[in-house]
Amino acid sequence: MNYKKFLAAASAALMILTVTLMLAPGAWAASKYKVLYAFKGGADGIYSEGGLIFDGAGNLYGVTAWGQGYTGGTIFELTPNADGRWKHSVLYSLNGGSDGDDLAGGLVFDASGSLYGTAVSGGDYGYGTVYRLAPNSDGTWTFSVLHSFTGSDGNSPREDLTFDTVGNLYGMTWAGGAQGHGVVFELTPNTDGTWTESVLYSFTGGKDGGTPDDPRVIFDAAGNLYGAAGAGGTGTCNGNWGMGCGVILELTSQADGSWKEKVLYRFKGGKDGAVPEGLIFDQAGTTLYGVTAFGGGGPCTYTIPGCGTVFKLTPNSHGGWTEGVLHRFQSSPDGANPWASPIFDTAGNLYGTTLTGGSGGCWDWMNGDCGTVFKLTPNSRGGWTEHVLHRFGQIANHPLATGVILDSQGNLYGEGEGEYTNSVGAVFEITP
Repeated sequence: MNYKKFLAAASAALMILTVTLMLAPGAWAASKYKVLYAFKGGADGIYSEGGLIFDGAGNLYGVTAWGQGYTGGTIFELTPNADGRWKHSVLYSLNGGSDGDDLAGGLVFDASGSLYGTAVSGGDYGYGTVYRLAPNSDGTWTFSVLHSFTGSDGNSPREDLTFDTVGNLYGMTWAGGAQGHGVVFELTPNTDGTWTESVLYSFTGGKDGGTPDDPRVIFDAAGNLYGAAGAGGTGTCNGNWGMGCGVILELTSQADGSWKEKVLYRFKGGKDGAVPEGLIFDQAGTTLYGVTAFGGGGPCTYTIPGCGTVFKLTPNSHGGWTEGVLHRFQSSPDGANPWASPIFDTAGNLYGTTLTGGSGGCWDWMNGDCGTVFKLTPNSRGGWTEHVLHRFGQIANHPLATGVILDSQGNLYGEGEGEYTNSVGAVFEITP
């Protein structure tokens, strides 16, 4: 699903609504919300949606989907000042051509402090790129394209990248590959400074899954890869191209160098959820946690019924995996359509964002309202209790695929994409 195309085509806006919601005791967790930087829509960029990362000094890094004129994109840094404000700097502006266009994926650091990311389109063939931004001794940065997708080896990389222990990069593309439904790929550095791409798996769009949209692949301790594909599998999610409701998959390296796919769970589109969008392991590295953008129940009716879920997958004694739903969203007041991987804190609580729901009166492209930041805490009954930490308004809203990150003090940081006719996004901080 290409949310930005919906935004670019929109021409109407709703007046700001003030909504007062009455919640059950304990459902609302008081928190302090602060905008660290509001984008202006010029050279600083348009629509911050790739997620944030910290460096060791506490600086934040992220991307905007586009640069000035709705083309290219920017890679930026936010540096904290002594007065509590943050300084915004553009490290590199893409031209929208050979270096890439439309930055939807987030950034990842290597051991030397270089940044890596993906562009959905552009490059030598127009199908997207993987790029690197390397720091120089004089404070400048050098940009280079590591790979331009050809279509047959992948198309539209929208996901974050993942390093293995020896410095190879892994990711997924939304389309392309042998069957046109996306691929899992690896980029290996060569001694001459170039990188070689290998397709580990091409999705067919059938029971094996297809069109992975925004999630990244993750490793377990044994070196196996895990990921989510938003389509394919089984179920009757007809709005998702009639291709099923999505799958959770594992890729295992074989002795001959190939990779074998195993589907761990196929979503049915009912109370179990539909269209999985991100995975993480728990602290033990044995149970998978993630979100589905749709399904689960609730009043949301956009294309695929249901407001989304937070789920877990646990290995069972039969060699398979058992799905359990931690929370089913109801749109108001708790949020709807989570689109990014949740995160754990050190106490075992989960945090995440929803694209819509909550309150705020945003343009109703899906289920209306501006999205939320939520927290899930384990309770004494063996279940999980949801707390809404923040409901977005018209300035920083629709945290599409960005999720949140934590600093060492337990503060949350994230990006709101912004209402199309009212703002072009912001970086925020939430102190629980």
